[in-house]
Amino acid sequence: MKEKYLITICILGLLILNSCASYLIPMDSLKRQFAGIDSTKLVEVKVVGPYGERYNYFANPIKIIWCVDSNGTSFKLTNSPSIEVRITYVSESKSKRAIFYFDRLNINDNYLVGVQSRFISAIRKSIPLDDIVKIEIQDGRKNFHYIQK
Repeated sequence: MKEKYLITICILGLLILNSCASYLIPMDSLKRQFAGIDSTKLVEVKVVGPYGERYNYFANPIKIIWCVDSNGTSFKLTNSPSIEVRITYVSESKSKRAIFYFDRLNINDNYLVGVQSRFISAIRKSIPLDDIVKIEIQDGRKNFHYIQK
C-alpha cells in the first residue's frame, strides 16, 4: 500500500514538473508584433525534427514573442519551431479552437493565417481577427529545432 502511494506521488510530481507553461498574447500585442510583416518578409528556415528528419519552409521573422503570464506580467518567449498557438474564436455563434505553429503565422488583410501541420503545409486556416477571443501560446517541447545556415 505504501509503495503504491509513493509511486502515485512520483508520477504526479513528474507531471507537474514537466507541464508546459502557457501564456497569453493580447490582440493589440499580436498586431504590433506582426506589423510590417507580409509574405515578402517571410524567411526560409531549415528545421530538424526529433528523428533527424529535415524540413524547409518559409516562416515569419519574429525572434522574440511578447506575451503575458496568468498574472498579467510581461514575458519574452523565444520563437522556435516547437512554439504552439491555440486560438479561441467565435464562428457562427459557436466557440471554436485552432492550433498553429507560431513561426508559420502571419496577418493578411485582417485575417490571422496559419499552417496547422508541420508535415503538410497545405493544411492552412484563416481566422478573422475580429472573431478571435483568446490567443494562448506555449512551447510544446516537440523537439524541433532550427538549423543554423
